[in-house]
Amino acid sequence: MLMPHDGFDLAGAARQEMIEHGFSPDFPPEVQQQLDTIHAQPDRSLRDLTALVWSSIDNDDSRDLDQIEWAERAPGGIRVLVAVADVDSAVHKATPIDIHAARETTTVYAGIRTFPMLPERLSTDLTSLSEGQDRAAVVIEMLVGADGAISNPAVYQALVKNRAELTYNAIGPWLEGTAGPPPKVAASADLQAQLKLQDEAALALREARHRLGALTFDRVEAQPVIAGGQVQDIQARRQNRAAHLIEDFMIGANEVMAQTLRGAGVSSIRRVVKAPERWPRIMELAERYGDKLPPEPDSGALNAFLMRRKQADAVHYEDLSLSVLKLMGPGEYVVMRPGGEEQGHFGLAAHDYTHSTAPNRRFADLVTQRLLKSLSGKPPYADDELDSIASNCTLKEDAARKVQRDMNKRLAAVALQHRVGQSFSAVVTGVTPKGVFVRVLDPPVEGRVMRGEQGLDVGDRVRVTLLAADPQRGFIDFGRSS
Repeated sequence: MLMPHDGFDLAGAARQEMIEHGFSPDFPPEVQQQLDTIHAQPDRSLRDLTALVWSSIDNDDSRDLDQIEWAERAPGGIRVLVAVADVDSAVHKATPIDIHAARETTTVYAGIRTFPMLPERLSTDLTSLSEGQDRAAVVIEMLVGADGAISNPAVYQALVKNRAELTYNAIGPWLEGTAGPPPKVAASADLQAQLKLQDEAALALREARHRLGALTFDRVEAQPVIAGGQVQDIQARRQNRAAHLIEDFMIGANEVMAQTLRGAGVSSIRRVVKAPERWPRIMELAERYGDKLPPEPDSGALNAFLMRRKQADAVHYEDLSLSVLKLMGPGEYVVMRPGGEEQGHFGLAAHDYTHSTAPNRRFADLVTQRLLKSLSGKPPYADDELDSIASNCTLKEDAARKVQRDMNKRLAAVALQHRVGQSFSAVVTGVTPKGVFVRVLDPPVEGRVMRGEQGLDVGDRVRVTLLAADPQRGFIDFGRSS
């Protein structure tokens, strides 16, 4: 049970943040009524792929497992299969659960508490690809060549079984050669071979994307350390090789899904990241390091600059990564109509991209799944419905980021209360009419510069002193150190 922190209820604050940002954190009674009727027995007539050595890799505490992976060496490369939970088979369009999910659009991870888009009996059980359970899935298949090119794409429904629930923290160090295999992997030569083959395919996919100009960032996420219901600390969670493996497979699967829907001549939801509006500021950052970028946004040139900086100064590369990410701006959902012009994903250097691999957690992915399953029949959504869904998904994703940001500040304020007066290295992440904001790199927390903020801009590296930490207001105040 989560306890109040010095009289302040963090879990209650998370719920209030959800409400203030337009979410409904409680499921209505009709959702529970529908849930009682769902048993989600998989269709045994589906193509049976349960004999394959499928596995999942996710966070240590993840229970809503949306996808599992399998690979085999084949003529021309490595055949990769990504099986995505068939949530649509349990949650039908326009039912109470679907209506709630369409309104919320996303699971919100508020640090101290998770607010699921779907009832947990579904997302962490009946529609989760949990270890040892036969589950219905949508399988996305691709042949990854030695050069990372994707060919022979296919998408179909099948019956699958996760043979091993694995974690980034256990698999990453093993793939990187800095630790031995975790017990499940050590006990299975087949699983070891599987993961090594998947890693080989993922590396080929990643290198191919980079040749096309995909951006490489060192992303650091704040993770609260909670013990006995109390926030003890804030730690940095970095991506490792296992996280990259899953990311590479998900990007490839999403591209295959987008191309499949476009090839079928149907309208669909796309995930796009437009060329950065603040490209001139990114050019200024490059010039500060003695580098030069072209006057028009160019992901290949930007990534080449980033890679040069990583090689020249790996210690401060996180600062630069964060600055460029902030200057690029968020992604959005849009509707792609038959024959329409692709808007693409600037950061991934992808022309055809959608979200399809997390239907337990994102409504856009559930919609994509329904569009795929209805290709031989009547479309489940009219174009105006898709427009409305895409707009709401973008709106709620932005709101979810704000909830997470505000709760991260509250959690960080709790963890930093005893460190007032200490000095930290930081990077400026925002300059707005409300003030100048910085992110401290260790621990990874954000706050406002209340003293000495004049003349600062996004990307500047500064030294700051912690002035105050207020969990109730979610305020962390810094002063620029002299």
